Amino acid sequence: MSGKAVAPGRGRKPKPTARKKAAGNPGKRQLNKSEPEFDEPTNIEPPEYFHDDEHAAQMWERVAQLLCQQKVLTMGDLHNLELFCDAYGRWRRARVELNTQGLVVEGATGGPVKNPAATIINEASRQMATFGSLLGLDPASRSRLTGGSGTPKSNPYSSLL
Repeated sequence: MSGKAVAPGRGRKPKPTARKKAAGNPGKRQLNKSEPEFDEPTNIEPPEYFHDDEHAAQMWERVAQLLCQQKVLTMGDLHNLELFCDAYGRWRRARVELNTQGLVVEGATGGPVKNPAATIINEASRQMATFGSLLGLDPASRSRLTGGSGTPKSNPYSSLL
């Protein structure tokens, strides 16, 4: 055992070789040949249990299609997509519950308590952010996965400055 302990989760996560290739590997870094390769899924159906959750199934249909078209999704990423869509479904159901019941509900002793749906919304939101980031569903993660275009975009609001 080495003398130094390293805290897990420190530093930038390594970019998979497939993502480096997609980005064009601008730094001409050596690609990791020992990395496992996963097939690209095509026309994938949502998991069976999503049939009871229309929101999760609809999100699966939208996101899976987009990620497959962009060649970002691999078979190794399907669990992240499943967890993202499952969290989205819970978030939507909890939003309906919160809108219907309100922020405060009657507790077991008859007094007012915070609606448990608010906690579900918070937890599902965090899970969506985590798994969405792994899939490249936000701008920062997307540029990390694809490496960006390397060319600056024009600012449509520059005339206002």
